[in-house]
Amino acid sequence: MKLIVGLGNPGIEYQFTPHNLGFLAIDRIANQHGVEVRNRQCHALTARTAIAEQRVLLAKPETYMNLSGMSVHELVAKYEIDPRTDLILMYDELDLPLGTIRIRQRGRSAGHNGMQSVIGALGTQEFLRIRLGIAPITKILSPFRKRDLKTVDGVLDATAEAVNVILTAGPGAAMNRFNRAPEPQP
Repeated sequence: MKLIVGLGNPGIEYQFTPHNLGFLAIDRIANQHGVEVRNRQCHALTARTAIAEQRVLLAKPETYMNLSGMSVHELVAKYEIDPRTDLILMYDELDLPLGTIRIRQRGRSAGHNGMQSVIGALGTQEFLRIRLGIAPITKILSPFRKRDLKTVDGVLDATAEAVNVILTAGPGAAMNRFNRAPEPQP
């Protein structure tokens, strides 16, 4: 089984904010596969589905961003997930422009508290992550501006496609395809 986790904060007030791009990506994937992320377990909302003929558990931790590691650790333990091969984590990234996706197989938290929590809880940096750019946005807990919604919609579709490529062709193929600058907006 693959575990795909999107980081964010629970609550309607955070629902459409840049800091919740991970949650929004999980929702997009769930919607494309006809499932609802609503089962509660391991301090997370979850849903099971199949992507590229692989069993997948989608998860949105309910622990708030800074404690995401607690939920991810519990899910990894419960489902006997090997983080190096079976975990994909998605989250917002201030160091990348809005609309940009960067897939990495390992790395530090770069100051992202949710990632720092996950790395600390798992005791490893060796897991796949999809970083979703939000720069130049600085108010990460305020709703997206109307002018950014088309870009956000596009990046959520691209993220869902990146997950599909990871599961069908592997991380290397996904990195080659998605680790590039976004198309300029007209």
